[in-house]
Amino acid sequence: MKKLASMWLSFLLVIGVLAGCSLDNGATSGKKEETKKDGSMKIGLSISTLNNPFFVTLKEGSEKAAKEEGVELIVVDAQNDSAKQINDIEDLIQQDVDLILVNPTDSSAVTSAIESANSANIPVITVDRSADGGNVATHIASDNIAGGKMAGEFLLEQLKNGGNIVELEGIPGSSAARERGEGFHQVIDKASNVKVVAKQAADFDRAKGLSVMENILQSHKDIQAVFAHNDEMALGALEALEARGMKDVLVVGFDATEDAVKAVKEGKMAATVAQKPELIGENAVKTALKVLNGEKVDKFIPIPLELVTENQ
Repeated sequence: MKKLASMWLSFLLVIGVLAGCSLDNGATSGKKEETKKDGSMKIGLSISTLNNPFFVTLKEGSEKAAKEEGVELIVVDAQNDSAKQINDIEDLIQQDVDLILVNPTDSSAVTSAIESANSANIPVITVDRSADGGNVATHIASDNIAGGKMAGEFLLEQLKNGGNIVELEGIPGSSAARERGEGFHQVIDKASNVKVVAKQAADFDRAKGLSVMENILQSHKDIQAVFAHNDEMALGALEALEARGMKDVLVVGFDATEDAVKAVKEGKMAATVAQKPELIGENAVKTALKVLNGEKVDKFIPIPLELVTENQ
């Protein structure tokens, strides 16, 4: 009888311990969820460069949304250096972020960093520029091909009598440069009365846009238009043209930065294709939270484009 009582007491003790463990686990789990809601969610944003007004505005849009949603946003600047961007993303992985937003400097080079995040089970979203590899939850950007077409169609409308065009390309290897050029040539190459007489990379940079345009003008003096893959290069090209007194050359940019829109309204630039960088940044953070909450999102989330001219 004593032996039976002892066994029964031991059984009750085991049940008590198990129940206690179960309660502890439940409390811990509930506390974890509460902490996440209180703002411990961490999102990393690896941006190609903050030496460009477009990406500064994109960052500000991301920060605004992060503040509204109560999440922590860690921003790192790759300074247009692919190797630094890879190291930055590895650092974000070590900081145990919940998701990484990537604006690639080079669409191919960034693949290895995205694959590292994949291996760490950290979701990745590409922003403005896509990646050539790795598993990406979604891509948030304006349709760069459509924007390139928009620029090409505008120039054809303006150059009714034909003419020679200079094209300033963005960073080689970036999806934005590739796609904007592709859309532009889909329109321009079909026209018999216009010709791209020079095409050279100026890396989305204003100073390089100036120097590249100066070099091109040494051998191509008879030009009627310039299409630059972004506004910074367009403004650099504009400076080179003005220095030579070539004020009748049509200059079209891409991004609709504050300086470019001002130049358009003053009649110095002919047009710029307007992206909405703040909206891209806001959408990036809000979509990140959807992904983290297990919601299904489209593989591509487009942000609308519009053409800005002097009269619009």
